[in-house]
Amino acid sequence: MTSQSIIDIQQVSYRYEKDIVLENINLSIPNGSFLAIVGPNGSGKSTLLKLILGLLKPQKGEIFLFGQELNKFKDWQMVGYVSQKANSFNTGFPATVFEVVSSGLTKKLGMFRFFKKEHKQKVLEALEAVGMKKFSSRNIGELSGGQQQRVFIARALVSEPKLLILDEPTVGVDAENVNAFYQMLADLNKSRGITLLLVTHDIGTVSDKVTHVACLNKHLHFHGETKEFEHLNAEGMSEFYGHGVHMLAHHHEHGGVLN
Repeated sequence: MTSQSIIDIQQVSYRYEKDIVLENINLSIPNGSFLAIVGPNGSGKSTLLKLILGLLKPQKGEIFLFGQELNKFKDWQMVGYVSQKANSFNTGFPATVFEVVSSGLTKKLGMFRFFKKEHKQKVLEALEAVGMKKFSSRNIGELSGGQQQRVFIARALVSEPKLLILDEPTVGVDAENVNAFYQMLADLNKSRGITLLLVTHDIGTVSDKVTHVACLNKHLHFHGETKEFEHLNAEGMSEFYGHGVHMLAHHHEHGGVLN
């Protein structure tokens, strides 16, 4: 484990009954990086996120978050999480954009603490960071799927996390807006220095925005900087997304550490 790592995953395995979902995963995510985790459906991506978030416990191996063993980690306000289901509000949900984002401060302030001027400013700054400040008084249910997802990223940002985890955040985002959405995430990564961990199927769209890529399909088949990932040929990727992984297996020798 290195002092520059936000997340360290060491020899982690997990199974559901008889089905092995993850096997001997070794992955170190550097501070300040923007990592995309890609893989076919059922490859273990969501399970890995649940393990990192402490929602599941590894059946083998260890996970460290900010240098602490995960089962001892308490400072969860340092971690923001946006699920792919975050934008599922119906049109009648009675909350404004401002109210939704301000709810992200509840854990830090307490349920019944009065919002001060600086707290309101934090909410507006978070909305501005995702391009949604002008919608602050709009009802959340009136927004498009992509706009709602931006609001939930602002909700995660308002508590000033060091790590932001996003599970397929472009579900419900119009195809023509996906590129702008990922550019917003890249800007957050650079301007705020937040470490981003993204699960996505849009690797073709996001590859020029992220700093690192990890290819997961029960095992970790590739892990490295984006420029290395872009050198993988179409045959290698098709094998990875199917059953053969011969083109990628040699990357696994390096212990899963992103350089």
